[in-house]
Amino acid sequence: MTHADTEITAELVTALLREQHPDLADLPVELGARGWDNQLWRLGDDLAVRLPWATESADALLRKEFALLPALAERLPLPVPVPRRLGEPSPRFPRPWIVTTWVPGAPADLAPVTRGREAAATLAAFLTALHRPAPEGAPAGRQRGGPLAEHAAGFAHFLAAGVAAGLVPDPDAARALWADALAAPEWSGPAVWLHGDLHPANVLTARGTLCGVVDFGDLCAGDPAYDLSAAWLLLPDDAADELLAAYRPDAGHATVRRARGWALARVLAALQIAQAGLEGRPGGKPTWGPPATAALHRLTA
Repeated sequence: MTHADTEITAELVTALLREQHPDLADLPVELGARGWDNQLWRLGDDLAVRLPWATESADALLRKEFALLPALAERLPLPVPVPRRLGEPSPRFPRPWIVTTWVPGAPADLAPVTRGREAAATLAAFLTALHRPAPEGAPAGRQRGGPLAEHAAGFAHFLAAGVAAGLVPDPDAARALWADALAAPEWSGPAVWLHGDLHPANVLTARGTLCGVVDFGDLCAGDPAYDLSAAWLLLPDDAADELLAAYRPDAGHATVRRARGWALARVLAALQIAQAGLEGRPGGKPTWGPPATAALHRLTA
């Protein structure tokens, strides 16, 4: 993690708009959120400005999102932050930034899903629409949608850390689930478009169900099992089966097994990130703890 040398303020956002997109510069600006890669500033009623602030990779992710998401957004059944303008690096702010549409709602790590059946149907429709074969040249998802076996070392590390911290009540059940996922046949179909980062902080809720999906910086092509792992991360108990039943085409037994493995690996990583937040370490997100703990129980109970 590397935090921006330049402090991002409402005054800076307005100044950047005045330099590069002056027709937007008179709209009110207020802080929306500080995410893992970017800060989000609400711009007027309908727009937002996203500026990289923490990770070095955020610049390329924003440019990818600006280039690829508008075309994909047209077919998605949930609101997403569609890029409208690109801001280039300048002496005032040395990194690219984008203006997107504003998506209302509360992040699910603060306002979890409570209407499981409705949310499962909504997420299934979203993933069905997104998971279409990606064209040649689409960014490959080796880290998020490649072979699960390539992440065995990372899984072992996070499992050991979770056990040592007392965060994994049943390590044997976790190991058995992971072994089953590794034994499942690898994805043999075409690489499909993936959101690549569906976790509670990147999904918005209202009135107990899903109302939007944000942060497409990790958009890539790969195995749909990676995104389907969100069924256990986002939905309440027993709702994962509802999603898998509604998802099209049928996920198949092997894909479900891999998805469960991905879900477990992601939950263990989220638990460590939450623990770092509780200890005040950079990059920590304490609000990720409760949904990760609940997901771990769903996977291993």
